[in-house]
Amino acid sequence: MITTSTQPARDLTVCRDGDAVPPHLQGAVIAIGNFDGLHRGHQALVTTAIEGAHREGRPAAILTFDPHPRAFFAPGAAHFRLTPEAVKLKILRALGLDVAFIRRFDASLAATAARDFVSALLRGELAASALVVGGDFHFGRGREGTPAVLAELARENGIGLTMVGTVEADGAPVSSSRIRAALEAGDIAHANALLGYRWFVRREIGHGDKRGRTLGYPTANMSLDPGCRLAHGIYAVRAATAPGEVREGVASFGRRPTFDNGAPLLETYIFDFAEDLYGREIEIELVGRIRSEERFADAEALVAQMKRDEAAARELLARGSSSDLRSFIG
Repeated sequence: MITTSTQPARDLTVCRDGDAVPPHLQGAVIAIGNFDGLHRGHQALVTTAIEGAHREGRPAAILTFDPHPRAFFAPGAAHFRLTPEAVKLKILRALGLDVAFIRRFDASLAATAARDFVSALLRGELAASALVVGGDFHFGRGREGTPAVLAELARENGIGLTMVGTVEADGAPVSSSRIRAALEAGDIAHANALLGYRWFVRREIGHGDKRGRTLGYPTANMSLDPGCRLAHGIYAVRAATAPGEVREGVASFGRRPTFDNGAPLLETYIFDFAEDLYGREIEIELVGRIRSEERFADAEALVAQMKRDEAAARELLARGSSSDLRSFIG
């Protein structure tokens, strides 16, 4: 078992549509964006907002939207969310923000003129003192709010504005789409490098068919979001089984082609662990991919491969312990 040594997370207030902004959180420096993934580029905006807020003695905040605008405009398509709300809020809390303003992205918000977005929402509702955005930020009806429009409207409303330059990796901007593509390809190392931390999921453990127990590899099973397009395969993982308790393991994500080829599940075998996790919400962090999902001739062949997978995972995790990537689980 690994016991986490991180400091207690800062208190984070969440204000949704209709919530009054508490007096002590008014006048915040607000970073704006969808922040799906909270990758290195997003973290640059958040850090800039926090630093500016500290200089001015003001609260540090973000304004983000739910559902993701892409899900609103294409409701029939399954959207691969890197950080569902609970995960996003955990990361924001760890980064040191004071408040997260979450606004529902619906037809009304989509139709809001850029001028009203700034004067009514940012200045009026949220009482923003300053904004932090990326240099390609667009907002308002039909994306009419360009960076130049935002600069003018911020001046008119007496709101400070900082535009943060693009964060690049390997000669290209760090983006949520690049991270999704890496996860879909099973390239966990690349995805994690772009994120700046190890990607993780947080779900409730459910009952499976208990086949792993009969094979000598009891697993904690969880269904991921329907839109998740993580490549099917075997992964070395770390699992937060309780606050402050992180353990190592090996996980399979896929359809179990040797047996039933059913709905995708993340099935995690936690090393040297025998507690009952059913009904408990835990976090699984992906450290590296071992191999793709395969179909075996019989259970005996599968178990032999599982033993090799366990050894490979232990080796990979031992090497990965020196990684400078941040971890947000536990």
